[in-house]
Amino acid sequence: MVLGQDVSGKSPEEIAALVTEHGESVKVSVTAGEKRLEVPLADLGVSVDSAATAAAALERDDSLPAVISSTWSGEHTVEPVVEVDEAAAAEFAKGLVPEDMTTPVDAQVVFDEEAQAWNVEPGRNGQGVDPQTLVEAVKTKAPALESFSVERPIEQIAPAITTEEAEEVVGTISSLLERPMSISGADGETHEVSAERRSDWISVTPDESGENLSIAVDEDAVREWVATRADEDAVEPENGIEQVDEAGEVVKVVSEKKDGLEITNTDAVADELITALMGTTPLEAAFETKKLEAEVDKVDAPKDEEEKDEEKSSDDEKKDEEPAAEPTGEKWIDVDLTNKTVTAYVGDTPVWGPRSMVDGKEGNETPTGTYEIYLRYDRQDMTNAAYYDEDHPKYYYTPDVPWVQYFHHGYGFHGAPWRSSFGYSGSHGRINLPVSDAKWLYDWASMGTRTVVHR
Repeated sequence: MVLGQDVSGKSPEEIAALVTEHGESVKVSVTAGEKRLEVPLADLGVSVDSAATAAAALERDDSLPAVISSTWSGEHTVEPVVEVDEAAAAEFAKGLVPEDMTTPVDAQVVFDEEAQAWNVEPGRNGQGVDPQTLVEAVKTKAPALESFSVERPIEQIAPAITTEEAEEVVGTISSLLERPMSISGADGETHEVSAERRSDWISVTPDESGENLSIAVDEDAVREWVATRADEDAVEPENGIEQVDEAGEVVKVVSEKKDGLEITNTDAVADELITALMGTTPLEAAFETKKLEAEVDKVDAPKDEEEKDEEKSSDDEKKDEEPAAEPTGEKWIDVDLTNKTVTAYVGDTPVWGPRSMVDGKEGNETPTGTYEIYLRYDRQDMTNAAYYDEDHPKYYYTPDVPWVQYFHHGYGFHGAPWRSSFGYSGSHGRINLPVSDAKWLYDWASMGTRTVVHR
């Protein structure tokens, strides 16, 4: 028996047609407040599988041997195969609420940038039909494939995310921000992960179900911050420079070599910080380092005048014998503040200079150290108007200064057409050169050329 009818001996198609026709005739009367609707089962998310119902009936019929079925009497009811889409039924229930009635508002967790605090925006109750009660009624009555009525009152509906739940999330965030977090740096200091910075990385949104709040961490921002701290701790090796005599003995240390440091666990530290921000473990991270060995470049010590004359004579004799080999190695500039000279080197071979220059006078001394050319102009107006008014005795304005190359803050090389002599201290800190020398150095050097300033 299917839906009260004897279907023994019928074909699958006949049984399925019976079930389909019956299901389409079912009407459901739904009343919500003063609103009353009469809808088919499909509007409530109910689907009837007529083919599966027919198969179930035939399976029962075929299970009785012929000798038994000829004498067997009685009925066997086969229930229709019916499925209820609960989400569709719940959505229908929401549509029963009149437009002039309020909709529940979920509570939210928001960050106040000005106050640097996490706050709760309270949820609000609304009016409507409890979706779950309608879903349960449909699940219970729809399988009979008989018309039925459902009456649901308009009632107060709580938001999916309540104020209390949002307050719990704020409490969780507060505990997370109160917990000290830092990364041990390579130099013995620490990189503090401030509460303000952590707040920037955290966001709170509903989860996929829309019924709970979820704390998320901006992992890309965390990794970028950790990588920046690692770059700050890392140290590029700086090769030293030593002047040596013909026997290879060190005559003078122009600049000491400085070994470098490489951070080897940046990604692992970022992973630890992300895990800590999710509240699962405390942060106990430290940068691990590897030493990068610097080298020492050997350069020939300056020769006295007698040695220079002898060398020049010898070079003149050999000039026609074979062509000179091109020097190889890194380009770099030697600034000798004691001798007031500038020399250009390729590797350990001087290729230009030493040339006389003017360095910073007392009170405006040129700083010593190893630098790199970072900014160049073929012409530049120079002034200290940012520090002195035009009527101040220290004020200056010099237009079109030629062949300018900066290697450290405002210190650099440039031509000085206003000077008639060189080889003393008298500038505001920059290295003044004859215009022709400044142009040669400008044409030869480039961005990044190493510059060693020493006494």
